[in-house]
Amino acid sequence: MRAVDLITKKRDGQTLSPDEIRWFITNYTHDTIPDYQVSALLMAILLKGMAREEIVTLTLAMAESGDMLDLSDIVDYAIDKHSSGGVGDKTSLVVLPLVASLGVPIAKMSGRGLGFSGGTLDKLESITGFNVNIAEDEFRRLARETGLVLAGQTKSLAPADGKLYALRDVTGTVESLPLIASSIMSKKLAAGANGIVLDVKLGHGAFMKTLDAARELATIMVQIGVDAGRDMAALLSDMNQPLGVAVGNALEVAEAVKTLQGDGPADFHEHCVEVAVYMLKLAGQGEQWVDVDETRDTVETILKDGQAFDRFRQMVAAQSGEVSQIDDLLTLPQAQIIEVVSATDTGYIDSILADKIGLASLALGAGRAKKDDPIDYAVGIEVHGSVGDAVSEGDTLLTIHANDEQTLADAKQLIESAITYSDSEVDPLPLFYGVIEGSDV
Repeated sequence: MRAVDLITKKRDGQTLSPDEIRWFITNYTHDTIPDYQVSALLMAILLKGMAREEIVTLTLAMAESGDMLDLSDIVDYAIDKHSSGGVGDKTSLVVLPLVASLGVPIAKMSGRGLGFSGGTLDKLESITGFNVNIAEDEFRRLARETGLVLAGQTKSLAPADGKLYALRDVTGTVESLPLIASSIMSKKLAAGANGIVLDVKLGHGAFMKTLDAARELATIMVQIGVDAGRDMAALLSDMNQPLGVAVGNALEVAEAVKTLQGDGPADFHEHCVEVAVYMLKLAGQGEQWVDVDETRDTVETILKDGQAFDRFRQMVAAQSGEVSQIDDLLTLPQAQIIEVVSATDTGYIDSILADKIGLASLALGAGRAKKDDPIDYAVGIEVHGSVGDAVSEGDTLLTIHANDEQTLADAKQLIESAITYSDSEVDPLPLFYGVIEGSDV
């Protein structure tokens, strides 16, 4: 085979065969196809798209380009979740111990966060000593003995995806839905999951801006999982405004702990419950947790009685984190400058643009613009209102946590354009816009 023939074939809108796709991924992984030819194929895929079979083959080839984690010797059924990212999304910190406390082992590998704030690993590392860099044998031991472990992805998982992602970022091909879907799902398949719940976000603070685009991406990912023999569900969730109150690593850990103790923001609490319900539904494999309403009641009970919080504490201790910081949240990293932002009008909140709040947190140092950027665990923003809330001029709307006067000023400038008001009542935003299950595709 020749790379140029595959490029020409896709350029002309034809379907690549499974053998052609696997040949291409194998040779690119081993550096025998130059970047300029891979870039040409990526652009052809962006412009011409891919059929369902092509996308599935591409995803499996990327997953199989490195190690395929097999968890069958430590868990009967490996359940995983993935969020497409957002502002204030600390869902894994609540959902994983919640599901684990109901007898479903969780052995999850996560990546680092790029953008508005750190990823799940960065949030956990705001806890002093918390170790996410766990060797596979230790990962397996913790999963077997504690039933809950959350570690960083190894470079040996789906290495083709890492190479392709870096190239997409500089060739204007990030927006291709087949490439987005295969990138996400290749890592999930390589990480050994039997069932996967996707939290696909849409709106101002999400990559997918519209419901139609989010539904299309979610459908493609569910199709990939189903065709690869996995149980799948995708929730379409709102990211027009931040999720919960806290945006920023230590702030989000504190909010997650409060939620595990039954005292979190209502929207975040409800969001976590819904994700947990679908994780349990898949893990039940049609025999347990079949009734969604009954499962939701069970999840609510576990949150109220403290079992999920206890599992979170156990995970922190098992991974060398300072448990005293979980028991006394004021000992988590604290910012030196605290400044309140007040409402400038009386009426109803018409918008709290998640992307602007996210960029403000990034300006404070809570996230990364580049992979090697350092993160300030203490900084961030608390958003005390939601779309539809009635407010009076002077009410506290946000609290900014900063460690530098200049970054504070930069964040405030971004925040000014994030909030708008209306004289008439405004409907609250929905948390979810629907669910796509494996049986739907």
